[in-house]
Amino acid sequence: MSILLFVMLGIFIFMMFRRNKKTQQQQATLQSQFAPGIEVMTSFGLFGRIVDIDDAENKVTLELSPGNLATVHRQAVTKIVEPAAVPEAESPAVPDDASSLTDREGGSSATSVETPDETVKRLNDEGKKDS
Repeated sequence: MSILLFVMLGIFIFMMFRRNKKTQQQQATLQSQFAPGIEVMTSFGLFGRIVDIDDAENKVTLELSPGNLATVHRQAVTKIVEPAAVPEAESPAVPDDASSLTDREGGSSATSVETPDETVKRLNDEGKKDS
């Protein structure tokens, strides 16, 4: 029984070191991509563009808005912000549920719009039919 306990403890410690090593590798990969002009986000939620990188002191100068600069530690920059993808052509709006495609009689919902009072009446009538 005690051998099983030591094996479990060993596996737990191994997994902790493995996760820590993966995190360090991801951070190193991220920091190798830093260059002036890259949009980034800091660990405390500031978004900005890298203006300057000081490798000797591990500092990054960010331009938060035109004319506003902030100097942060290199490890505080945790994410590179990708530019938002612009849709090429507007697609027609797709409803979230199938109930909005047709009404109860099978007609198109684009031609008949149910008012809130009609909805309440319909729901009450359905409740009476079920009873």
